[in-house]
This record gives sequence, C-alpha cells and structure tokens, in this order.
Amino acid sequence: MQTAVACHYPASVQGNVTQNVSFLSGANVSNYPLGAANATRTDPFRVLEEVKRLTLERLGGLPGALYGPIEDALALSATHFERNAFQYEDQAALWSLRHQQAAQVMRYRQQLAKGFDEFRTMRAASRRGFLSMGLLDEAQLDMHIAGERMAEVLSQRYQKPLEALEARLHVLAQTLGLQAMVNPVGPGRLATAFVDAFDGVRVPGQLRSHLFQFYEDHLARTLDELYGQADALLAQAGYGVTREGSKDVAPHVAPGSSGGAALQQEPGQDVTLDELRSLLHAWREGTVRPENVPASHAPQRALQGRRDLRVEEVVSVASLLHGEPTDTFARALAGTGELGRSIRERLGEGARRLGLSPDHTTIGRDSEDAIDLVAMVFESLFATQDLHERCRRLYARLVLPYVKVALGDRALFDRAEHPARKLLDAITEACAGNNAETPFERELFERAALSAQRVAVEYHENMAVFEQAFAELDALLLQQRQRVFLQEERAAQAVHGRERLQHAREQADAVVGRRLSAQPLCEAIAGFLGTSWRHHLVQVLLRDGVDSARFAEALALGDALAEADMLAARAEGRALATRLLTLERTIVDCLASSGLDDSAAQHGLVSLVRGLAWPDAPRSVHALPPRIEAGDDGEDRKLWLAGGTDTVATLAPAMVQSLRALAVGDWLRLKNADGVLVNAKVGWISPLTSRRLLVNDRGGRVLVAAVEELAALAEQGRLHVAPPPRAFSRALAEVGERLRRAGS
Repeated sequence: MQTAVACHYPASVQGNVTQNVSFLSGANVSNYPLGAANATRTDPFRVLEEVKRLTLERLGGLPGALYGPIEDALALSATHFERNAFQYEDQAALWSLRHQQAAQVMRYRQQLAKGFDEFRTMRAASRRGFLSMGLLDEAQLDMHIAGERMAEVLSQRYQKPLEALEARLHVLAQTLGLQAMVNPVGPGRLATAFVDAFDGVRVPGQLRSHLFQFYEDHLARTLDELYGQADALLAQAGYGVTREGSKDVAPHVAPGSSGGAALQQEPGQDVTLDELRSLLHAWREGTVRPENVPASHAPQRALQGRRDLRVEEVVSVASLLHGEPTDTFARALAGTGELGRSIRERLGEGARRLGLSPDHTTIGRDSEDAIDLVAMVFESLFATQDLHERCRRLYARLVLPYVKVALGDRALFDRAEHPARKLLDAITEACAGNNAETPFERELFERAALSAQRVAVEYHENMAVFEQAFAELDALLLQQRQRVFLQEERAAQAVHGRERLQHAREQADAVVGRRLSAQPLCEAIAGFLGTSWRHHLVQVLLRDGVDSARFAEALALGDALAEADMLAARAEGRALATRLLTLERTIVDCLASSGLDDSAAQHGLVSLVRGLAWPDAPRSVHALPPRIEAGDDGEDRKLWLAGGTDTVATLAPAMVQSLRALAVGDWLRLKNADGVLVNAKVGWISPLTSRRLLVNDRGGRVLVAAVEELAALAEQGRLHVAPPPRAFSRALAEVGERLRRAGS
C-alpha cells in the first residue's frame, strides 16, 4: 500500500577555537556557568564549525556501526524462538543494508552537516513540503513515525543539558543576526538525519525496531559527552549572557526570545518524586488546612502495640488480591476521589486473610506514599484525558499491579522510560478519545483491555510482563499513529489549499481593480473583466503561478479587451473585428475555465461582441465588484481571542518572538474557548501567511492562528509550552499541582 504524503523532519578550524577545546576530551558537562563570557567573542562561524566537527567526530560513523549488535540480537532471538518467515526477512534485509552502509553513512553525515547549514541560513526544513508531495509506502512512513517517537524520548531524557546548550546557541544566533534558530544537534535533527539515511529503503518491522533501539542506545552513551563539550566550547568562546551583579546568570529564555515576557513552560511540569513526597506528607499529616485533606487520605495514627507492615508484606497482600473483582476501584474512578481509601480497604481485607490483624499492624509511611501517588495518578488520568466510562473497568484492573510496582520501585515515578509507565502511556493513547465507532477503534480498545488483563493476572514482580504487553499494544498503536499522521497532513493541506485560494483571489482582485479603474470601459467589458476574467486569473494563479507564461497570457487578454473597447468607442469597426478574431480562442478558454462548455462559452463570446457593437454606449471607470464565491471559509480567518483584537498591537515583542521560534512538532497546552485544557501540537507553518496550524493528539485541527494571536492567548495564561503529551508524566505533574494548590 502506498500513501500520498509529504515527509520532511523537526576542515578542522585552527586558532584559538581549536586551542580552547583541547582540554575537553573527557568532559561530560561544562565547567563554565552559562553566563561565563570572554571580553570578546570568537567568530561565531568558526565556533559553529567547531561544534559541527565535534558532532561529526562523535556521530559520523553511524549507522554502519549498528549492524554488528543488530546481527547479534537477531541471532539471539532465533535461538529462543522458532524461526519464521519474518526472521528470515529481517536477516535478508540486514544483509542488504550492510552492503549499502557506506552510502547510508555518507547520507547521514550529509544530513548532520545540513543541520548546521540550516542554522546559519535560518532555513530550517519543514516536515511538510507540499510541492514535493510524493508516494511514501507504509514501511517508510513507519520510519518517520519511529523517528519522531525517538526524538520525543531523547528530548525528555536530555531536557536540562538541551536547555543550557540551546540558550548558548540562541546567543550565538543573535550574534549572527538571526531571529530564530533550530538546534543542529537536537534530538529532532538527529532523528531526521537517521531516517533520511535510509531514504528509499524498505526496512521490515522487527529490523526497524532494532535499528532505532541501538541508535537510541548509542546516542544515550554519546550525547552527555557531546552536549557537555559543545556547551563548554560555546562558553569558552564567549557565548553566554550578561552578568547580574558579580555572577553570571542563565536567563529563562524560550526558543527565539530576547528577554522580557517570553512563552513559559506549563506550570507543574518539573516535578520530582522527593518534592511530591514532601508535599504529600504535609497534605496527609494535616500541616496544610484540614479542609483540604479528604478523609480517604487521613493519616493512620500510630497506636500502642501496632507496627508498620514491611513493604514486602504489603506486596504479598496485594498479590493475594490479584484475581479478585475490582468493582470498588472502578466506582472510585467515577470521580469520587475515593480511590486511595478503596485501595486501603482492600489491602486491609487481604491483610486479615493473611493473619495480619489491623489491631496489631498499620501501613507504613513509604507504603502510604506509594498508594496515594498511584491513586492520584489514576484519578488525574480520568480528570485530564478524554476517557469514556467503559474505560473505568480497564484501569481498575491495573490499580493493584501499579501499587505493587510503586511499592518496590521508585523509578516508576522517576524514570519516563520505566516499562510500567510506557504501558500505561500506551493504554491511554489507545483509549483516550476512542469512541469505538469503527472496527479499528474497537480492536484497539479490546487490545488495550487484554493488555490490562494480562498484567493483572501475570505480574509477579517481573517487569517483563509490562514490556511484552507494551510491545504487543505498541505494534497496533503504530497503525493509529499512521492515521494521526495522515490526519495531520489532511488538515495541513486543507488549510494550505484555502490559503492558496485566498492569496490567489487577492492577487487577482488587485489586477482586476487596477484594470477597471485605469480607463472608462463599457458595461460589457467591465462585466467580463470583473467576473469571468477575474475567475480565470485565480485559476491560472493556482495552477501555474504568478511567474508562468499562462498568467502572462491571461494578463495580456485583459489589456487586449481594454484596447478593443477603445477601438469600439472610436467606431473603428474593421480594426475591432480583427482584434476580436485574434482573441476568440483566448476568450473561449477564459470562459471555459469558469466551467462553461464550448457552446456556453461561444454564447458568452457573442454577448461580449454584442456589447462592443455600439460606439456610443456609456463608458466609465468601475470599482471592483464584491466577490461572491461558494464555500468561502470566513470562519477560518476569524481571530479566536477572548478579548478581541484590540490588544494584539500591544503584545510584548519577546512573547511574539518566542512563539515564532516554535517548530513543527513542538507541543503546547491550550485552554480552548470552553475553558478546557487541550494538548496542541504545531502541525504546520504556512509558507504564505506564517500562520500556525495546531492539531490535537488525534491529528484534528484545534486552531489556525497568527503568531500574534497565539501570543495574545499566552499573555492571557491560556497557552503554555509543554513536553510531548505522555499520559503518566502529565498525570504526575497534575498531582504535583494539586498538592501545591492544597498547600497554598
């Protein structure tokens, strides 16, 4: 199957620069504060070239270096499982790729270098280029989707070093006079380079998974050092920020901003487990206002003779309850806020069965933390995600397994790539907004339910259950991501088509308006120019463009008709007849572009000739008549601003600049007209108007707006920068905000 889409992704230098990096060979992080700057800065082009050299030195040997580990992984897989047709296909494809590795490495290096060229010239490649629309088979589309997913993972993993490095690169970009920049060694650029290295190559699914897994692993071992060296190099070359007092300080700079009111991160995103537990303890122990603490989270006061249950004992109790009905959890997820209490009650019942009487035991503080955090994360998922009622039973099955994970592994709340987090993210991706209206949606929901059931039955402190359930569900989710990708493409093309039409109309109106007002014209000529010729100009502009020969011919037709009208006014019948004969075919073609058949076009020509037959007909200059077009999308051009457009002119330049620097694929959180927070991604940037198309998780259009309109929303607190919408991470951030609000 092939799908029509457009897919594009988001000599050593001598002198003091080279000397400055001679000591960096073993550095993992910069020893320089962000603001450390020399009195003078090194030539920015030389510094950028040195960062490029470092990048090519560290990464330039890929992807050829991956094939050995991949071959070992395929061989190991073959020893544990019966060989099948897919394994033979992977082996054959790997053999073919290894014979092309020189070309792949060359393309990869070229793409890495291209990132630095785009930085210098501010020609960041758009992911979508409608002029290069072509056929892309599903295997290639899968490569692009896998690349985007890997870029999201790396962006989260290296968030802090990326922020520091990009702040320095922003200063360097300003030195070059650039208003915006895209990090040439950012995860998006590295993913794009890798995908483009396999352009035109079909990679089977299992082999593709290994390729990205080992590429990501290689980057994980390399990027700490690369980012540290690049950061130190930029610092030593003087690309920091101004000093504040006696210290160099790093500003909170959004991409592309120059200080002032810049676009801010969504509140609550930078939350740590230690901070959550501290807030949770204060909340649960009553040091905040008592009315903010529900009874379900009231602390179990230590009584005489009671001991804290060990974590192992609580896990054993939870394991005892694995196969039992979870109706109480499902009811608690209906919005009552009682999930924590329900979990405690069930654990209390299980403890009695094991002979652990509540008269002599109590749940310890660490176990309380695990129970409360899991309960609040699950409650937050239902508060922030578009989950239907039928999802409650599915999630209820997962409550106790996730309590067990939280009891024994704090990494559940610390590490975004934890297998249990990845599975919950995948289940939420499958269920959120899923109305089960199509066979595919029903299959997706059923697969998610089976994954939940599998974990509920099979999890006994072995994380492989989560990994296997995730792998099976993620394989089906890949099809959904393809659908989302294509939905984004359709939304972008629809907006682009309307913008092209509007732009062509405006160009045509300007031409026709000048022609009608240039000289007195009879009604017949003025009417033809204001209707049929006007429509013809629009069609030619859309199909051939303003620089085409056809457009020049169309313009010449208007001028020729105006000259014909002058001949008619002077009663020069012979010259008029000759002129009309030479224009006959062109006039008929013009009329035909309005949808008239040959007969109707000939009739229109006769009417035009008849109007020129009277020299004494009244003539005057004409105004451009109002346009009447079917399907005009006036709604699309309306500003979506709560306060109207009066405040747009007073926006802070830094805010506008921050938003202008957002690239395709960047995520935001947007409060819509109904006051509901929604995830929104920059899906496309118009090459005509620079408007941004924002799409949701499912690829549907959320908003089409100018940067100034988005800045107005940001200043109202309705728009924030946000990380990629991973369900568990967002729920955890919401828990942190909820606890902070309770303590304020």
